[in-house]
Parts: sequence; structure tokens; C-alpha cells
Amino acid sequence: MATRLVLWDIDHTLVDTRGFGWALFAEAFHQVTGVALERQPRIGGMTEPVIFRETARLHGLSTTREEFDAFAPVLAELHLRHAAELRERGHALPGAASVLAALGRVPGVRQTVLTGNIRATAHVKVAAYGLDRHLDLGIGAYGEESEDRAELVTLALDRAGCPASEAVLVGDTPGDVRAGLAGGVRVVAVATGRCGREELRSAGAEVVVPDLSAHEDIVQLIMDGHRDGRAGAVRQRSR
Repeated sequence: MATRLVLWDIDHTLVDTRGFGWALFAEAFHQVTGVALERQPRIGGMTEPVIFRETARLHGLSTTREEFDAFAPVLAELHLRHAAELRERGHALPGAASVLAALGRVPGVRQTVLTGNIRATAHVKVAAYGLDRHLDLGIGAYGEESEDRAELVTLALDRAGCPASEAVLVGDTPGDVRAGLAGGVRVVAVATGRCGREELRSAGAEVVVPDLSAHEDIVQLIMDGHRDGRAGAVRQRSR
């Protein structure tokens, strides 16, 4: 069986922190800039450096990479300190653990994350809900490594030694979809975030599912894709 690489977005694809992740961002932002966070950009699909810069701009601040580099360890420390509360207030999304576990039993499959989160917060988030056991986080690609999500796709492929033709990206935003397509990988979009199915399709997603709860179908979509006629039936049901 050919090796398959699955690249998972985290927020609103695998987990929902129910606003607590943003509360920790706000605290880190205040600690580093001295400004209380009052406004929030639309962050879906953005990487952490872009979120920080756009948030600062909304508050009348001009920042450089130096300010972000000061912000990132504060954000990481807050996530580590509040990991238990993160677990209590948030949750893994329905089907996420089942899909990860099922794929983990398939020979040749490797799973990792492709996320706008910085590495440290990404690790805390997936560990908080017990999802890290299924993921090879060492080959993941993280927000501090590039502002361009498509570059993160290339980075993850290189780390895994996997061709784009054998990779699948699963995410919930148009930014995820566009990054996957730009990186040459198939995309399975899930409408579990703030973007509806039509918005995800308009971004170029061939396959859009409402969530991960039908985990057997999701596994089939990821493993078979367009190569197996059975997936066509799944694709139609998912729409």
C-alpha cells in the first residue's frame, strides 16, 4: 500500500476550545504590548504571526517580527500553564478521535498537523484532548515557520518525504483549501468552523463534509479519493 500523509488543521477541524484559546491570545497580547485586546480580526486560515500583526494593527500598533518573537513564548507558556482548563472548557470535535484512530491502524499512513498555531500551542491543544497519540508532530508544519499556508504544505511534505500526490489536507477554512490546492495535495474540507459548505466549495474544495462524525466515510474519502469509484458515492452523500 502506498504511503499516505494526512495533514490536519487543528482549530475547528479537530478541536474547539470554545473561545478559551482566544482568551489566552488576548492575555499574551496584553502582556507583550501593554494594550488590552478589544478587537479581533477574522482569523480563519491565518497563521499566528499574521493574526498578531493584524490584531496589533486594529489597535493602532505597528509591529515587526521582533514583537511577534516576544509574543510567541508568552502565548506558549500560557497554554502550558492552562492546559487543564483548556481541556475542561473545550473538546475534540465529534468523530475526530475515531477518524485519527482508524487511520492510525492503516499500514503506511502517517498523520500530522498543518496549522497556523505556533508549534508549542499546537502540541498543547491536541494533547489536551488526547489526539496527540495518533499524530507525528515532528513532521508537522506550524504558524511561526511561514505566513503562507501553502509554504507550510511544502514544508510538511518535505519533512515526511511524501509526494504531494499521496497527501491529503483536512481543514475547515477557504485558506486551508487554497493552501492544499496550491501545494498540490487533495483537500477534504469540513464545515465545522465559521465557513459554510458553499464558501468552502467556492474556494476550490472538491469534497466538503459537514463534520467528522461519519468517521468510516471520512476514512474512505481520505484513503480512496478520486481513485476509487466507491468514493464518488461518499462524495455525493457528503454534499
